[in-house]
Amino acid sequence: MREYLPLIVVGAIIGAFTVAFLAAYVTEKKRKRLNAKERQMKDSELMRRLLRYAKPYKGQFALAFLVMLVSIAYDVVSPLMVGRIEDMVKGTFELPRLFAYVAVYAGILVVSMVCTYLQAIILQKTGQKILSALRMDVFTHIESLSQEQLNAFPVGKLVTRVSNDPNAISFMFTNILVTMLKNVMVIFGVLGMMLTLNYMLTLMVLCFVPFVVLFTVIFRKFSRKANDRVNDATTDLNTYLSENLSGIGITQIFNREDRKMRDFLTRSETLKKAKNARMMVFGIFRPMVYMLYISSVMVLFYLGGKGYLDGVSVFGQAIDSAVIVSFYLYINKFFNPIQNMAEQFDQLQRSFTAAEKIFRVMDIEPGVVDEPDAVELETVRGEIEFRDVWFAYKPGEWVLKGVSFHILPGQAAAFVGPTGSGKTTILSLIVRNYDIQKGQILVDGIDVKKIKLSSLRRHFGQMLQDVFLFSGDIRSNIVLREEALTDEEVMAACRYVNADSFIGKLEKGLDETVRERGNNFSAGQRQLLSFARTIIHKPSVIILDEATANIDTETELLIQDSLNRIKNIGTMLVVAHRLSTIQHSDVIIVLSHGEIVEQGTHQELLALGGRYHKLYMLQYEKQQIENA
Repeated sequence: MREYLPLIVVGAIIGAFTVAFLAAYVTEKKRKRLNAKERQMKDSELMRRLLRYAKPYKGQFALAFLVMLVSIAYDVVSPLMVGRIEDMVKGTFELPRLFAYVAVYAGILVVSMVCTYLQAIILQKTGQKILSALRMDVFTHIESLSQEQLNAFPVGKLVTRVSNDPNAISFMFTNILVTMLKNVMVIFGVLGMMLTLNYMLTLMVLCFVPFVVLFTVIFRKFSRKANDRVNDATTDLNTYLSENLSGIGITQIFNREDRKMRDFLTRSETLKKAKNARMMVFGIFRPMVYMLYISSVMVLFYLGGKGYLDGVSVFGQAIDSAVIVSFYLYINKFFNPIQNMAEQFDQLQRSFTAAEKIFRVMDIEPGVVDEPDAVELETVRGEIEFRDVWFAYKPGEWVLKGVSFHILPGQAAAFVGPTGSGKTTILSLIVRNYDIQKGQILVDGIDVKKIKLSSLRRHFGQMLQDVFLFSGDIRSNIVLREEALTDEEVMAACRYVNADSFIGKLEKGLDETVRERGNNFSAGQRQLLSFARTIIHKPSVIILDEATANIDTETELLIQDSLNRIKNIGTMLVVAHRLSTIQHSDVIIVLSHGEIVEQGTHQELLALGGRYHKLYMLQYEKQQIENA
């Protein structure tokens, strides 16, 4: 009994670690139940959805698999050859035979290295194609979401979904899955060779496998939780950066740099702690697997050495030095893939965490979609009608309450009223940025829900107060739609709105660089560019939402002249606080608290002496004071 005491000690140590890990696992499961967190997608579901992106490239993966089969020959055969060399050196030594063994060994090594290189090239190219397809799908889906749905997501979170998360998934296809498969095949290949050499010693090594499986299952549980925390902290940091870098001018104006820095450091510290926790989980698991490897080697040396020195069999099978050397190398080849799989499991959980974040976004059904029987409009006359329209951004908080009006083709209609009365909302509903809860909106007598979104919006030109310019050049910001337009046509539109007055002074003209959000142009210049890109596509209906708010009086007069010229081309819908810009409109609709309180021409509303008359007189008196 005393001679087996070392084996009992090793077993007791492994048992103690097993009990500790099981206790931690049970405690974590109870904590999760108490927290009652949102249920996550199963790994099997995530893998099933991800494999759809790999399916078109199954030929490339099959080729990589065949190359991998050749590359693992070195891991499976090399320990046996070293054992043969040791046996030859101990027995009858023949130099030509030694050279032959070394040549075969080197040949297998070279072939394995070449195959590993080819495998990496194939998988990297395939992985980049999968990455592009996944990233395109995410971006396209985000584009299909309604304004209401997009407003619910911070921009930084969406940026993370499109940029960072697909990278983690790409790494799964290019490295993790194939490497894990390779490690599994190496394990079984080595196991087969070990059984051929000495099946009793192999069974001894297999006694450690259940503990490896148990530790792996527990590690997977903690690893997924740790990766979720890292991913959430990364998203939070990206969201904070996106928002605050965009508004850094406000931060500087109010001297809030120190406060913003403290907030940034707080989020950075949270991310650091999350990554440290993940490293701790990984740092515990791998040493445990290494401990099992060392334990198996110690048991091998103890039993093998004892049997070899005493000249007796171990578990009924004789052992010589060649077997011990080969088994020592095979145990290393057996446990090394298992140790590597610890890191691969960690990386796989990162990929699954990223995939879950992506699929949560992609599972959001677009709020505004085409009806099954939606029609394509070739032309639009510009007749707009609201019939008892009710709308609320939040349930129960009505922004529009039973709004009804009728605008004839070619008319210029203006909407006025205090902030929050629903003016901009009406313009958004016409082009279906949102869908109404009750009532009906008609364009040329057709319900807008029965018109394809792309067709509906193609006939509308919108010029908003908050002009957004994309990075690029002036030309690309004016010609946004996929239409072949010459430079002369672009400049004709610019001259029409007097934008040529400043474009002509630029060194590169239409090729002048536009920086992020057009911050190298003044507010008035951005408005002129916006107006040019609105009219260049000759829309049937033009929407102007406070379009002249940021333009000086002289430029406003020029634009007003342009508006008068194009008024007869199509219907015009205008929102303006300055009543002087809309007094020539065919119909003026006055709103208050989501309801129409007055409707008529400028002269009719003044004669009525109601809400519009009061607003007009207030602005008139203000203008007189400013002129004085």
